[in-house]
Amino acid sequence: MKSLIIDIETYSSVVLSKSGVYRYCESTDFEILLFAYSINGGAVVVIDLACGEEIPQEIIYALMDENIPKWAHNAAFERVCLSRYLRDLGVSKAKFLNPAGWYCTMVLSAYNGCPLSLEQVGTVLKLKSQKLAGGDALIRYFCNPCKPTKANGNRTRNLPAHAADKWLAFKKYNIRDVEAETEIHMRLAKYPLPHNFWHEYQQDQEINDRGVLLDMELVRSAIEADNQSHAELYQRMKDITGIENPNSTQQLKQWLDVVGVDTKSLGKANIRSLLKTAPDEIKEVLTLRQQLAKSSVKKYQAMQSCICADGRVRGLFQFYGASRTGRAAGRLIQAQNLPQNKLHNLSSVRELVRDGNYTALDMLYASVPAVLSELIRTCFVPAPGKKFIVADFASIEAVVLAWLAGEQWVLDSYAAKQDLYIKNAERMFGAPEGSVDKKSPLREKSKIAVLACGYQGSVGALKNFGALDMGLKEKDLQPLVDSWRDANPSIVAFWWACDKTAQKAVVERSHFDTNGIRFSYENKTLRIRLPSGRRLTYARPIMGKNKFGSGCVIYEGLNTAKKWVQIESSPGKWVENITQAVARDLLYHAMKTLRQHDIVLHVHDEIVIEADHSMSVDYICEQMIRLPAWAKGLPLRADGFECEFYQKD
Repeated sequence: MKSLIIDIETYSSVVLSKSGVYRYCESTDFEILLFAYSINGGAVVVIDLACGEEIPQEIIYALMDENIPKWAHNAAFERVCLSRYLRDLGVSKAKFLNPAGWYCTMVLSAYNGCPLSLEQVGTVLKLKSQKLAGGDALIRYFCNPCKPTKANGNRTRNLPAHAADKWLAFKKYNIRDVEAETEIHMRLAKYPLPHNFWHEYQQDQEINDRGVLLDMELVRSAIEADNQSHAELYQRMKDITGIENPNSTQQLKQWLDVVGVDTKSLGKANIRSLLKTAPDEIKEVLTLRQQLAKSSVKKYQAMQSCICADGRVRGLFQFYGASRTGRAAGRLIQAQNLPQNKLHNLSSVRELVRDGNYTALDMLYASVPAVLSELIRTCFVPAPGKKFIVADFASIEAVVLAWLAGEQWVLDSYAAKQDLYIKNAERMFGAPEGSVDKKSPLREKSKIAVLACGYQGSVGALKNFGALDMGLKEKDLQPLVDSWRDANPSIVAFWWACDKTAQKAVVERSHFDTNGIRFSYENKTLRIRLPSGRRLTYARPIMGKNKFGSGCVIYEGLNTAKKWVQIESSPGKWVENITQAVARDLLYHAMKTLRQHDIVLHVHDEIVIEADHSMSVDYICEQMIRLPAWAKGLPLRADGFECEFYQKD
């Protein structure tokens, strides 16, 4: 047997979308209903486990053999579910099957610029074996509990015997999924992935399998505190406004209109703007609105939903979830966008909430929801007898961008451990060396320009980063953009070089290099080869016009609404994708270097390790900045600290 392509259909009373596959599989009523497979790309066989059929022994052995490649779409689901199945069968003692030997057509699709969902991939690649329609209804019927009614005999689950025709259709649906996966595998096999790519995927699976411990006492207490705070804020807002439902945007806008405040939106930016000039009573209402809108409790509820029996939460990361750059995406609790914590006495506040001392919490802090929001990341804790070591790259995107562009003054300043915002301010404003310090207004202007302008951002980007909120005038913004660009000429040149090279590759259907990056047109795709050898893929590129009437490459991809559409490129967007992708490759190289240690979280450019107390932060940081061979000349630093719960230093 050279390879196995599989797809399964399962049942569990646990809601998969809210709880994740690990918690889903722990349910006492979990079972695999159908197991479809293809050996070496041959005819698909479906095993009807729900009706008493058994998986052949040679397939059982293949599932546990690390030397036989197993492919599936979202293979993590199949691997974790089959781990539970094989344990129940008594043929495996492992909590989870070793990720070595498992491969994922969803990841393969993402690497090649396609969507993640099997249905969307089939549409984009125009597969012969398109996913069958009606599958969602069949999954709802057989894979989820049903509502007991008089008509169905008050049953809570639909079995094959309850709808033989639907069961037959479900088996065909299961077979078709394997056929689609097989076609995806064959179609995309012509684009070989870097040799270390699947090692990265397997390490990702190890991290997801390991999971991270949650302080569920804190979680439960935080939810109780949030419920109490929400009730009080809600009632206070009703008392002031007299409106029936303070959560209603329409009712609140009507009340504001009556009291003389005309606003078309109650979005965060608009409320911040209104707060600057509003009378005290209206200011209080708007502040209450902000506090009620805090969604911290949803994170805590998500923790409750996906916690496993051993107190750890698993499956928080989607490998290659951000397919444009290859970065991981957050799942379930969304560890990639946790609120920051800035409270100085974090441990004391944490204990107040954990002990359920709501009275003291309410007396000491103006906003209980804000406190609870800051405590979310502290719910992640190390196992007893362990500690967390948190380490991240220092100013990684800034230094990678400078390295790619050849902006030497940035590299020199970074290597000398100088404050990049200060050095940039000296260049932007012609300030004498040493005249700008960390409290200087020039540094603040420099900082916001660095954050907003690196990827061709202009006045709009400055506004999005809060330039007007920090006191800058509208008339000051364009000069600030111009000053930043004058101070960083190599980065500006890099934007235009990337755009010119991309256009040339598409027009001439060939390959061209700039700044160590190769742009190549291959089989109706534009591929960007990074220094690591990994490629970024842009589907079906053509030349067109952007919204300003200038020529640009237009490619197909998912927009923010997850729709497959045509997308305009821009010089800054190429550079943003490339820079973030290179930063991603450096993170994965660091994780490979630290693979023998228990990585439990990785968030953007940060790694969290569950470590013995004997391990030092300096050691982890030293290992983290070991450069790969392809990053010659890149200065890199890492900072770290140890803690008893996850936090920002």
